[in-house]
Order: sequence, then structure tokens, then C-alpha cells
Amino acid sequence: MNFRNLDEFWAFYVNQHSKPSTRRWHFASTLIGIFFLLCSVVFSWWLLFFVPFFGYGLAWYSHFFIEGNIPTTFGHPVWSLVCDLKMFGLMLIGKMDKEIKRLGKRPVLQPF
Repeated sequence: MNFRNLDEFWAFYVNQHSKPSTRRWHFASTLIGIFFLLCSVVFSWWLLFFVPFFGYGLAWYSHFFIEGNIPTTFGHPVWSLVCDLKMFGLMLIGKMDKEIKRLGKRPVLQPF
């Protein structure tokens, strides 16, 4: 799918994360990824290996086994990372549910 801007992709991204448990897995995945990123800066560079392993692995699990769709990372890796961090931030301050309501229910689309 082609998107003209990040706002269009964001609406698609939120739709691909329609189940609360998928979003929770993403939150945990991003949090653990950030933890290993910080640990690699403070302790040892080899901990960087764990950043993508946990940062993507747990999130992908949620897509395949909970949400039942293909991760948007495969088609749009940069925008997916930006949107994941945005979703993480909104969940952290408790505004993700408001954002889901703002966007409304959309039909489920596949990225390919």
C-alpha cells in the first residue's frame, strides 16, 4: 500500500493494532528494547544485539498470534518505528484509547 504522509500511515498503523493485547505486547516490546539500548550505552555495546530481538520479536509475536495480521515493519520499516514510538508515548501518558476513538473503527487492511 502507498501512503502519502505519516498521518495516513498512522491511521493504518492504529488499525493494525486494534486489539488491546497487541498494543500491550508492543508496549512491553518497546520498553524492553529501550532498556537494552540504555544498557548498551551504560555497560557494554554487545547488549545492542538484544534491542531488535526484543524490540521487534515480542511485537511480531502479537501480530502473528493475537492480531492475526502481518507486521507493518515488513512493508514500511521507518514509518512503523516512528508510529510504534508514538503509540508507546500515547500509551505511557494514557491517551492511546482517545486516539483510537478519534480515528474511529476502520476496516482491517493488509500491508501487501
